[in-house]
Amino acid sequence: MSYQIISIAGLLYILAMPLYIVYILTKNNKLGYLPTGILSLGALIHIYGFIQRFQEMYAINHSFMRSIPITNLYESLIFFSLCLIVGYLFIEWKYKKKSFGVFVSIIAGITIGLTELLGISKEVQPLVPALKSNWLLAHVTLSFISYAAFGISFITATLHVIANSDSKKSFNYIFSTSILGLMFFLFLSVIIDIATATNPKAVRVFHSTLANESFIVAIISWICLFVVIFAFWRWGNLIGKILETFKIDSNFLEDITYKGIAFGFPIFTIGGLVFGAIWADQAWGRYWGWDPKETWSLITWFVYAFYLHAKFIKGWQGNKTSMIAVIGFIVTIFTYLGVNLFLSGLHSYGSM
Repeated sequence: MSYQIISIAGLLYILAMPLYIVYILTKNNKLGYLPTGILSLGALIHIYGFIQRFQEMYAINHSFMRSIPITNLYESLIFFSLCLIVGYLFIEWKYKKKSFGVFVSIIAGITIGLTELLGISKEVQPLVPALKSNWLLAHVTLSFISYAAFGISFITATLHVIANSDSKKSFNYIFSTSILGLMFFLFLSVIIDIATATNPKAVRVFHSTLANESFIVAIISWICLFVVIFAFWRWGNLIGKILETFKIDSNFLEDITYKGIAFGFPIFTIGGLVFGAIWADQAWGRYWGWDPKETWSLITWFVYAFYLHAKFIKGWQGNKTSMIAVIGFIVTIFTYLGVNLFLSGLHSYGSM
């Protein structure tokens, strides 16, 4: 089955994370090839699994355009993580910078891990009538490519804010370190739950935290979350020093943040909004209906438009624009996942 192949890729992404940390601690360039190789192998396996998924869908839909595996929540998550990894590997190859690979592998590992922990359906099913359109490939593919570009910008923007913050009491520093702490906690929770998944008597830490199946476990999990966030706040300034040792200055981080948004914004505008409106007119008879996904997509567009406006018209630089990029991706995540999971609408094709 394709989802089993993709799960192997997810495990390789998780494995790459501690290896990137070892590389950062040892500063051994030869050792740095190992996590890059594992991440690249994971990407190749991921692509193979994606092709297998296409073949499974083609056997049902008998249409090339309508068998691209981007039609439900699970498929969109795995496509997003694949775009994120491929985009990062390109940046690593082009700029020879590896030190923020640890955060990319965390996000990719969490993304694939969440498909297991949240019980997202992985079954290959016939397309619902609204998805039987040739606009499917253009609209959805371009949207998730732009999401991945925004994701890379989010990582570099967060690191930029932490590295450039003079005070640990500043909102920017507290907010950014809290986000990294939350990401790290989710990553550890995914690892624990995967390790205990075969034991029915084992405690599913992350699942229990969300569903409150066990009050004691839930309390312990939340305490651990706050401890991790506090640790990132307390020692987050070390991230800036680590980046300096690898000759990654704030200008580089700000430049990658801008390039990611400059690349993703027009793709999101054309693929997410324009093509989406055309498809909506064909499927539902109107270009715009203020569906929750449409509304939050427009909010996402405004946030990134404000980033570009602030940078070029107002001349903003530094932490101000980086914070806009961080907030923009949080809005993107809600547009991407929150609407599907928590709000009902015409775009809610994911199932649990």
